Amino acid sequence: MEISRIKAFMAEMDSAIDQLLPELEEIYKDLHQNPELSMEEFRTAKIAADYLTQYQFEVSTGIGVTGVVGVLRNGEGPVVMLRADMDALPVTEAAGLPYASTKIARDENGVEVGVSHMCGHDLHVTWLMGIARLFSERRDLWKGTILAVFQPGEEVGRGAQSMVDDGMMDRFPKPDIILGQHVMVGEAGTVGYRSGAILAAGNSLQVKLFGRGGHGSQPQTTVDPVVLAAATTLRLQTIISREVAPIENAVLTIGALQAGTKENIIPEDATLKLNIRTFKEEVKDQILTAVKRICCAECAASNAPRDPEFTELSSYPITENDTEATAKVGSAFAAQFGDRSHETKPASGSEDFSVFGRSWGVPYVFWFVGGTDPALYLEAKRNNQLKAIPSNHSQKFAPVIHPTLKTGLQAMMTAAAAWLD
Repeated sequence: MEISRIKAFMAEMDSAIDQLLPELEEIYKDLHQNPELSMEEFRTAKIAADYLTQYQFEVSTGIGVTGVVGVLRNGEGPVVMLRADMDALPVTEAAGLPYASTKIARDENGVEVGVSHMCGHDLHVTWLMGIARLFSERRDLWKGTILAVFQPGEEVGRGAQSMVDDGMMDRFPKPDIILGQHVMVGEAGTVGYRSGAILAAGNSLQVKLFGRGGHGSQPQTTVDPVVLAAATTLRLQTIISREVAPIENAVLTIGALQAGTKENIIPEDATLKLNIRTFKEEVKDQILTAVKRICCAECAASNAPRDPEFTELSSYPITENDTEATAKVGSAFAAQFGDRSHETKPASGSEDFSVFGRSWGVPYVFWFVGGTDPALYLEAKRNNQLKAIPSNHSQKFAPVIHPTLKTGLQAMMTAAAAWLD
């Protein structure tokens, strides 16, 4: 659509969006109170599938375990894929919301954990459900095909690939464009986009370091893996500060160091869990090589009985928006939101959203929707305290429902309208 037609289309949809907000708010609160861990989103998937069926989508379920795809054909025209992720996190919520999650579940290792939507995927699902209904009910305003995709397992980096591996590319129309969005810390009511890399590649590793256990009173008879793990942890921090060029953006975080059971027992081994974020393939490869070199060297320095054992936990590609498609989305956003849309900086978070575009070989665009109370955000910005606002994955991450809910609906519908006839 031309910009004038997009504005006319969205003006037609505005009252319908407002009328739908109360229903979507209840859906959102229900999803928030009933989160499900990655690759276990059975209830969420059923809610999405039933809703799509109600509004005349051709619905397929169980794709890549719990994935849902809805197809709405409305004459000749472009195929536009809209994606939402469904999974929650193994985090105990502490945001103090009246609709907070109190769910407990067992993770893949059998450990009992709190479960909550501390990354906003409940909002993503709600957005796409509402958008599906709105496009279905106003088929007189557009032509083409909507592909609504509810994806599992984003938090473990397996969901998008699992859907692709389950034959998604052969079973559904090939999109002309793939669109996705994520609620983030930012002034609610705003959207941020950028061409090129908008999210980092993410690589997580588990490193098992082997020692020789014994009594805490006789360390000379042992190879202490706790000391080995501590030395390795400190040395790994020098990769970013001393091996990666200062002009490059990269993060290396050791989120877990696990060893031992008792204060007077030197254990047999220790485990490190690392997370790496980069914006260039060559920097990613450089860091991964350095991690393995340092871990092996520290084991040799400690006279460890064997080399470390490396296990990949997850891998996310860089999310790199297509230049021409992003310009098209940016123009549509400017027409819809005015100065409430802006070009954003890259974020060091990671997503598997781009797996769909990479697998199909089609352009994709991903953007951010602000979810922070505007007054709170602006006050924090004035006081240089933006880092104090609880961010995604925090126990206290809590997007405000309004105007975030409406903004997300408007953003994705506006972007989709840039392609539909």
